[in-house]
Amino acid sequence: MADTLLNVSPGLIIWTLVNFGVFFFLIAKFGFKPMISSLEDRENSITNAISESERLNTEAQKLLRESQEKLGSAQHEMMELVKQGKVQAETIIRQAQEQAEKVKKEKLDQAVREIEREKELALQTIRAEMATLVVAATGKMLSETLDENKHKALVLQYIDKVSRN
Repeated sequence: MADTLLNVSPGLIIWTLVNFGVFFFLIAKFGFKPMISSLEDRENSITNAISESERLNTEAQKLLRESQEKLGSAQHEMMELVKQGKVQAETIIRQAQEQAEKVKKEKLDQAVREIEREKELALQTIRAEMATLVVAATGKMLSETLDENKHKALVLQYIDKVSRN
């Protein structure tokens, strides 16, 4: 059996070449065109897929740049809003402080006016009491009671003179 495999028969070679030739002819006649068109279709689909992916990549890069720009502008707007908020807060605080100072000054002025009014009332009361005491004392000293209204007017004039000095 080993001898038959190693023996080359010229008839077998010829029939093998004829079979190969017929097979090649049939493949060439009926198979090359569909294979070539299939390969061309595959090549075209790959080329189209590559160009489509490049177009989509370019579009994605464009969208990425736009979104980064929008993000940057949004951050800038946010920073502006924060800055405006700080300015408004400082303004409100300053106005509140000014209002508090104004209220404090008004209360202080009102208290001073009240103190002055009370002081004036106290001085008038003291003057009236003093005038009454002076008239009574003078009357006792002189052992006579003159017109009480004249004495009071006289004492008040004297007290006004003394208080001005």
